Amino acid sequence: MVSGHQATSSDTEIVTNKIFTVANIISFLRLCLVPVFFILLFENQNIAATLVFAFAAATDFLDGQIARRTKTVSKLGQILDPAVDRILMVSGVLGVFLMGRITLWIILLVIARDAFLLIGGGILLKRYHIRVPVIYPGKFATTFLFIGFAGLLLNAPLIPGLGITEFSWLPGFNSQACSWGIWFVYVGLVLAIITTIYYCVSAYRQLKIAKAQEDSTSQKTKNI
Repeated sequence: MVSGHQATSSDTEIVTNKIFTVANIISFLRLCLVPVFFILLFENQNIAATLVFAFAAATDFLDGQIARRTKTVSKLGQILDPAVDRILMVSGVLGVFLMGRITLWIILLVIARDAFLLIGGGILLKRYHIRVPVIYPGKFATTFLFIGFAGLLLNAPLIPGLGITEFSWLPGFNSQACSWGIWFVYVGLVLAIITTIYYCVSAYRQLKIAKAQEDSTSQKTKNI
C-alpha cells in the first residue's frame, strides 16, 4: 500500500524491467541476512545476531536511494524493496519474541500492520495501479522499531521500569528492569499506527478517483 503513487502519463520516473541492478542485488543480500540472523540467534550468538540485524536494517534506505539516483528503478525493485523491509520487520519482532524479551501483543500488532499494508498495497497496485506515497513519519516508525528491536536483542544496558503499573505485558511501564530498546519500540508503534491511518485515508481517496475514472471510461465506451 505504501511505495509510490498512482501511475499517470505525467510520471517522469522511468521504471525498467531489469532484474540485475545494484539496488536489487542489495535488496536480495539484505534478504539473505534473515536466515543468518535466525541461525545466530538460535546458536545464542546474541551480539552477532544483533549486528547482522542492525546491518540489514541500517541499509534500509540504501537500495531505494541507489535506484533513484542511478535511474535504475525497476518493477522488481518496487516489489522487492518494501517486501524485504516487511520481512526484516517481522523477523526482528519474531526474534525478540522468541528470546522472551517482548510481549505477544506487540508482535501481533507489528505483524498484522505489515500484513495489512503488504496485502492491501498489492491489491491496490494490481487492480488500480495505485501506490500510496511513503511519508517521513512512516520511515521514522520503521527506524525506531528497527533500533528498538536491536536494543532488545542486545538486552544491555537494562534500565529501571517506571513502576506506574504492574501489568507484565507493559514492559518499561511496570517496575521490572528492561532494555532501553523497548522505548524505541513504543515510539515506533505510535508512529506506525498514525501513519497506517494516513495511508488508509490516502488510499481511499485515490481509490475513489480511480473508480470514478474507471466508471467514466466505461460509460463513454457504452455510448460509442
